[in-house]
Amino acid sequence: MTASFDSTRPSVAQRPPLVTRPLLLRFVSMLGASSSFYLLLSVVPGYAADRGGGGGTAGLATGALMLATVAGELATPALVNRFGYRAVLAAGLCLLGAPALVLAETRNLWWIVAVCVLRGLGFAFTVVAGGALTASLIPAERRGEGLALVGVVSGAPALVALPLGVWLAAHTGYPGVFTAAAVAALAAVASVPGLPDRLRDPGRPVALTEGLRAPQLLRPAVVFAATTVAAGIVVTFLPLAVPASRTGLVSLALFVQPAAATVARWWAGRYGDRHNPAALVLPGLLISTAGTLLMALPGSAVAVIAAVTVFGAGFGITQNATLSLMYARVPASGYGTVSAVWNVAYDAGMGAGAAAFGALAAGTGYAWAFTLTGAVMLTAVTPARRDRRATARAGSDQSAPSLAPRE
Repeated sequence: MTASFDSTRPSVAQRPPLVTRPLLLRFVSMLGASSSFYLLLSVVPGYAADRGGGGGTAGLATGALMLATVAGELATPALVNRFGYRAVLAAGLCLLGAPALVLAETRNLWWIVAVCVLRGLGFAFTVVAGGALTASLIPAERRGEGLALVGVVSGAPALVALPLGVWLAAHTGYPGVFTAAAVAALAAVASVPGLPDRLRDPGRPVALTEGLRAPQLLRPAVVFAATTVAAGIVVTFLPLAVPASRTGLVSLALFVQPAAATVARWWAGRYGDRHNPAALVLPGLLISTAGTLLMALPGSAVAVIAAVTVFGAGFGITQNATLSLMYARVPASGYGTVSAVWNVAYDAGMGAGAAAFGALAAGTGYAWAFTLTGAVMLTAVTPARRDRRATARAGSDQSAPSLAPRE
């Protein structure tokens, strides 16, 4: 087995450029996909409830979207190996955009659910195929910093499009926001022909089944999933845990959390490039756990802001460190598998966390539910420590032995 990092690193002056024309084109497709997805994320559940009668139908629409997303993420690496990046990415953008136009023409709940399934598949194609392609466009020496920049570009639409979708639906009606989501995705298809179609890499493809069995990929993914469990809870339940009279506090908290995550992700990327991303995984987990435990004190404004700041910082560190580490442990031909495994950990963790927390809080109250969530997150210390020991055994390199190509 070989290690993924060379112990001799170029100096800062010798580092290759980070932002290139292909990466800028990739940013266009990324912005189109994210904008389309987040414009409708909060709008479609309300639309389904209006048409189908109640919150249960809203949950059905969101559940169909997330289940299709996870299924699509698992299927995407094989599709990329067969059809190439451009075809899968273009198909994903079309599946995000075109079905949105159907929503304005139907009141049937099952048609709405079918549209959610198609859009979930489309989003999965864009994040997995697009994520692997993006990683291939970032110089290995600047991977952490590049992934942090990617996080800023992909995260900006969530901050803007999520509230914008609700505003458009209220002021222009549902057809207006459906059209905006369709245009955002379909217009981005024009950027796809300028992207690479296949990687020039001598390594064999790393199958998804192999990636799911590889401890050097599973350990960071499990640690990241532990933090995403809390991320889903924060977005869903913090507004309910804080007294209704303090809506301004909730708004501030939901801004501070992603802002702290973005800053921490950028710092972690730069630190990881210059030092050791593997060394950040366990601290990131512990910091995010501390923030979750602080949320057990939602009655105090200071505690709420401190909690989301600490959690956001830990989440951003873990987000960057785990993804950088996983990409470093495969040949370029395995980037699709890494992207799939990491994104499944992201979406499955958020979905499972929100679902379990709701049932738990109903019996224990929010304070104890946040406390127990923090305790569950600490179980990920075991895989984090095992990964750290595996890294130490590998020598002075920054990662455990990679899934190296076979001769």
